[in-house]
Amino acid sequence: MKNYLAPLIIGIAIVLGIFLLGNAYKYKYKTGETITVTGLAETNFVSDQIVWKGDYSRKTMDLKSAYAQLKEDERRIRQYLAGKGVSEKEMVFSAVSIDKEFSSRYDDNGRITGSEFTGYNLKQTVTVDSRDIEKVEKISREVTELIESGIEFNSSSPSYYYSKLSELKIDLLAKASADAKLRAETIAKNSGSSLGSIKKASMGVFQITGQNSDEDYSYGGVFNTSSRNKTASITIRIDYAVD
Repeated sequence: MKNYLAPLIIGIAIVLGIFLLGNAYKYKYKTGETITVTGLAETNFVSDQIVWKGDYSRKTMDLKSAYAQLKEDERRIRQYLAGKGVSEKEMVFSAVSIDKEFSSRYDDNGRITGSEFTGYNLKQTVTVDSRDIEKVEKISREVTELIESGIEFNSSSPSYYYSKLSELKIDLLAKASADAKLRAETIAKNSGSSLGSIKKASMGVFQITGQNSDEDYSYGGVFNTSSRNKTASITIRIDYAVD
Protein backbone atom coordinates (compact mmCIF):
# COMPACT_ATOMS: atom_id res chain seq x y z
CA MET A 1 0.00 0.00 0.00
CA LYS A 2 2.82 2.35 0.86
CA ASN A 3 4.34 1.62 -2.50
CA TYR A 4 1.24 3.09 -4.25
CA LEU A 5 0.62 5.99 -1.85
CA ALA A 6 3.68 8.06 -2.74
CA PRO A 7 3.13 8.03 -6.55
CA LEU A 8 -0.56 8.82 -5.96
CA ILE A 9 0.27 11.87 -3.84
CA ILE A 10 2.80 13.05 -6.42
CA GLY A 11 0.25 12.60 -9.24
CA ILE A 12 -2.42 14.57 -7.37
CA ALA A 13 0.12 17.29 -6.65
CA ILE A 14 1.08 17.53 -10.32
CA VAL A 15 -2.56 17.72 -11.47
CA LEU A 16 -3.36 20.34 -8.81
CA GLY A 17 -0.27 22.34 -9.80
CA ILE A 18 -1.24 22.29 -13.46
CA PHE A 19 -4.79 23.38 -12.56
CA LEU A 20 -3.58 26.27 -10.40
CA LEU A 21 -1.02 27.31 -13.01
CA GLY A 22 -3.67 27.26 -15.74
CA ASN A 23 -6.06 29.38 -13.69
CA ALA A 24 -3.28 31.79 -12.80
CA TYR A 25 -2.37 32.20 -16.45
CA LYS A 26 -6.01 32.60 -17.41
CA TYR A 27 -6.48 35.24 -14.68
CA LYS A 28 -3.34 37.07 -15.71
CA TYR A 29 -4.39 37.02 -19.36
CA LYS A 30 -7.91 38.18 -18.63
CA THR A 31 -6.89 40.98 -16.29
CA GLY A 32 -4.56 42.23 -18.99
CA GLU A 33 -7.44 42.63 -21.44
CA THR A 34 -8.97 46.08 -21.93
CA ILE A 35 -11.75 47.65 -23.93
CA THR A 36 -11.01 51.12 -25.28
CA VAL A 37 -13.94 53.28 -26.35
CA THR A 38 -14.60 56.90 -27.27
CA GLY A 39 -17.74 58.56 -25.95
CA LEU A 40 -19.37 61.53 -27.66
CA ALA A 41 -21.87 64.12 -26.48
CA GLU A 42 -23.20 67.27 -28.09
CA THR A 43 -25.89 69.86 -27.50
CA ASN A 44 -27.32 72.96 -29.14
CA PHE A 45 -27.49 76.22 -27.22
CA VAL A 46 -28.12 79.91 -27.76
CA SER A 47 -25.57 82.60 -26.88
CA ASP A 48 -26.53 84.98 -24.08
CA GLN A 49 -23.84 87.62 -24.53
CA ILE A 50 -22.85 89.86 -27.45
CA VAL A 51 -19.68 91.90 -28.00
CA TRP A 52 -19.60 94.49 -30.75
CA LYS A 53 -16.71 96.79 -31.68
CA GLY A 54 -16.23 99.80 -33.86
CA ASP A 55 -13.36 102.19 -34.46
CA TYR A 56 -13.14 105.76 -35.64
CA SER A 57 -10.27 108.07 -36.55
CA ARG A 58 -9.23 111.62 -37.30
CA LYS A 59 -6.25 112.79 -39.32
CA THR A 60 -4.86 116.35 -39.44
CA MET A 61 -1.49 118.03 -39.63
CA ASP A 62 -1.94 119.40 -36.10
CA LEU A 63 -1.92 116.87 -33.23
CA LYS A 64 -3.92 119.03 -30.84
CA SER A 65 -6.61 119.61 -33.43
CA ALA A 66 -6.86 115.90 -34.31
CA TYR A 67 -7.16 114.96 -30.64
CA ALA A 68 -9.91 117.53 -30.05
CA GLN A 69 -11.86 116.24 -33.06
CA LEU A 70 -11.50 112.63 -31.89
CA LYS A 71 -12.74 113.45 -28.38
CA GLU A 72 -15.72 115.23 -29.90
CA ASP A 73 -16.44 112.09 -31.92
CA GLU A 74 -16.26 110.07 -28.69
CA ARG A 75 -18.77 112.38 -27.03
CA ARG A 76 -21.18 112.06 -29.94
CA ILE A 77 -20.79 108.27 -30.07
CA ARG A 78 -21.49 108.00 -26.33
CA GLN A 79 -24.57 110.13 -26.82
CA TYR A 80 -25.68 108.05 -29.81
CA LEU A 81 -25.28 104.73 -27.97
CA ALA A 82 -27.00 106.03 -24.85
CA GLY A 83 -29.92 107.13 -27.02
CA LYS A 84 -30.14 103.55 -28.31
CA GLY A 85 -30.39 102.17 -24.77
CA VAL A 86 -26.74 101.26 -24.13
CA SER A 87 -25.69 101.96 -20.54
CA GLU A 88 -22.31 103.42 -19.54
CA LYS A 89 -21.20 100.09 -18.04
CA GLU A 90 -21.92 98.33 -21.36
CA MET A 91 -19.59 100.58 -23.40
CA VAL A 92 -15.80 100.84 -23.11
CA PHE A 93 -13.63 103.31 -25.02
CA SER A 94 -10.00 102.43 -25.61
CA ALA A 95 -7.02 104.71 -25.21
CA VAL A 96 -6.23 106.91 -28.21
CA SER A 97 -3.55 105.57 -30.55
CA ILE A 98 -1.42 108.12 -32.42
CA ASP A 99 0.47 107.46 -35.64
CA LYS A 100 2.70 109.90 -37.50
CA GLU A 101 2.22 109.18 -41.19
CA PHE A 102 4.58 109.85 -44.07
CA SER A 103 4.45 109.44 -47.84
CA SER A 104 7.44 108.61 -49.98
CA ARG A 105 8.86 110.97 -52.63
CA TYR A 106 10.11 109.55 -55.93
CA ASP A 107 12.29 110.83 -58.73
CA ASP A 108 11.52 110.51 -62.43
CA ASN A 109 13.01 107.01 -62.45
CA GLY A 110 10.71 105.77 -59.67
CA ARG A 111 13.42 105.72 -57.01
CA ILE A 112 12.62 106.87 -53.46
CA THR A 113 14.32 110.17 -52.75
CA GLY A 114 12.84 110.85 -49.32
CA SER A 115 9.63 111.09 -47.34
CA GLU A 116 7.14 113.77 -46.44
CA PHE A 117 5.09 114.09 -43.27
CA THR A 118 1.36 113.86 -44.10
CA GLY A 119 -0.20 114.27 -40.70
CA TYR A 120 -1.19 112.67 -37.41
CA ASN A 121 -3.66 109.79 -37.56
CA LEU A 122 -5.50 109.28 -34.28
CA LYS A 123 -7.66 106.22 -33.72
CA GLN A 124 -9.96 104.98 -30.96
CA THR A 125 -12.12 101.88 -30.44
CA VAL A 126 -15.45 101.49 -28.68
CA THR A 127 -16.60 98.09 -27.40
CA VAL A 128 -20.16 97.30 -26.43
CA ASP A 129 -20.55 94.23 -24.19
CA SER A 130 -24.16 93.37 -23.38
CA ARG A 131 -26.63 90.62 -22.56
CA ASP A 132 -29.28 92.37 -24.65
CA ILE A 133 -28.44 90.72 -27.97
CA GLU A 134 -31.34 92.09 -30.01
CA LYS A 135 -30.55 95.65 -28.97
CA VAL A 136 -26.88 95.50 -29.93
CA GLU A 137 -27.57 93.64 -33.17
CA LYS A 138 -29.94 96.44 -34.18
CA ILE A 139 -27.33 99.10 -33.37
CA SER A 140 -24.67 97.29 -35.41
CA ARG A 141 -26.99 97.33 -38.43
CA GLU A 142 -27.98 100.98 -38.05
CA VAL A 143 -24.50 102.38 -37.32
CA THR A 144 -24.44 104.07 -40.73
CA GLU A 145 -26.28 106.87 -38.93
CA LEU A 146 -22.94 107.77 -37.31
CA ILE A 147 -21.20 107.82 -40.68
CA GLU A 148 -23.89 110.08 -42.09
CA SER A 149 -23.29 112.47 -39.20
CA GLY A 150 -19.66 112.92 -40.31
CA ILE A 151 -17.84 110.35 -38.13
CA GLU A 152 -15.48 107.92 -39.90
CA PHE A 153 -16.84 104.89 -38.07
CA ASN A 154 -15.87 101.33 -39.02
CA SER A 155 -18.13 98.65 -37.59
CA SER A 156 -17.08 95.04 -36.95
CA SER A 157 -19.40 92.05 -36.97
CA PRO A 158 -20.74 91.15 -33.51
CA SER A 159 -19.23 88.25 -31.56
CA TYR A 160 -21.43 85.92 -29.52
CA TYR A 161 -20.55 84.16 -26.25
CA TYR A 162 -22.16 82.02 -23.56
CA SER A 163 -21.76 82.90 -19.89
CA LYS A 164 -22.44 79.36 -18.58
CA LEU A 165 -19.87 77.55 -20.70
CA SER A 166 -18.19 75.83 -17.71
CA GLU A 167 -21.47 74.25 -16.58
CA LEU A 168 -22.22 73.22 -20.15
CA LYS A 169 -18.84 71.54 -20.48
CA ILE A 170 -19.27 69.55 -17.25
CA ASP A 171 -22.71 68.36 -18.36
CA LEU A 172 -21.31 67.24 -21.72
CA LEU A 173 -18.48 65.36 -20.02
CA ALA A 174 -20.98 63.41 -17.94
CA LYS A 175 -23.02 62.53 -21.02
CA ALA A 176 -19.91 61.57 -23.02
CA SER A 177 -18.76 59.31 -20.16
CA ALA A 178 -22.16 57.60 -20.07
CA ASP A 179 -22.00 57.12 -23.84
CA ALA A 180 -18.54 55.58 -23.57
CA LYS A 181 -19.68 53.17 -20.83
CA LEU A 182 -22.68 52.04 -22.89
CA ARG A 183 -20.44 51.33 -25.87
CA ALA A 184 -17.98 49.38 -23.69
CA GLU A 185 -20.76 47.33 -22.05
CA THR A 186 -22.12 46.41 -25.48
CA ILE A 187 -18.70 45.23 -26.63
CA ALA A 188 -18.09 43.24 -23.42
CA LYS A 189 -21.52 41.59 -23.56
CA ASN A 190 -21.13 40.56 -27.18
CA SER A 191 -17.72 39.04 -26.42
CA GLY A 192 -19.01 37.04 -23.45
CA SER A 193 -17.27 39.14 -20.82
CA SER A 194 -18.30 41.70 -18.25
CA LEU A 195 -17.05 45.24 -17.84
CA GLY A 196 -14.59 46.02 -15.10
CA SER A 197 -13.32 49.27 -13.64
CA ILE A 198 -11.88 52.23 -15.51
CA LYS A 199 -8.14 51.92 -16.06
CA LYS A 200 -7.59 55.22 -17.85
CA ALA A 201 -9.67 58.16 -19.05
CA SER A 202 -8.75 61.26 -21.03
CA MET A 203 -10.83 64.12 -22.38
CA GLY A 204 -10.75 64.66 -26.10
CA VAL A 205 -11.56 67.77 -28.10
CA PHE A 206 -14.12 70.30 -26.89
CA GLN A 207 -15.57 72.27 -29.80
CA ILE A 208 -18.14 74.96 -30.41
CA THR A 209 -19.43 75.40 -33.94
CA GLY A 210 -22.25 77.38 -35.48
CA GLN A 211 -25.49 75.44 -35.85
CA ASN A 212 -26.05 74.07 -39.35
CA SER A 213 -22.68 75.42 -40.45
CA ASP A 214 -20.03 73.72 -42.56
CA GLU A 215 -17.21 74.48 -40.10
CA ASP A 216 -14.49 71.86 -40.08
CA TYR A 217 -13.56 70.19 -36.82
CA SER A 218 -9.93 70.66 -35.90
CA TYR A 219 -7.45 68.83 -33.70
CA GLY A 220 -7.13 71.79 -31.36
CA GLY A 221 -10.86 72.49 -31.26
CA VAL A 222 -13.05 75.13 -32.91
CA PHE A 223 -14.49 78.01 -30.89
CA ASN A 224 -17.14 79.78 -32.93
CA THR A 225 -17.94 83.39 -32.01
CA SER A 226 -19.71 84.51 -35.18
CA SER A 227 -22.96 82.54 -34.73
CA ARG A 228 -25.63 83.25 -32.15
CA ASN A 229 -26.94 79.67 -32.27
CA LYS A 230 -24.19 77.16 -31.55
CA THR A 231 -23.47 73.47 -31.10
CA ALA A 232 -21.06 72.25 -28.42
CA SER A 233 -19.51 68.79 -28.59
CA ILE A 234 -16.96 66.86 -26.57
CA THR A 235 -15.28 63.45 -26.71
CA ILE A 236 -13.78 61.30 -23.98
CA ARG A 237 -11.56 58.21 -24.36
CA ILE A 238 -11.83 55.52 -21.66
CA ASP A 239 -9.98 52.24 -21.13
CA TYR A 240 -12.02 49.63 -19.19
CA ALA A 241 -10.72 46.45 -17.62
CA VAL A 242 -12.47 43.20 -18.62
CA ASP A 243 -13.69 40.81 -15.90
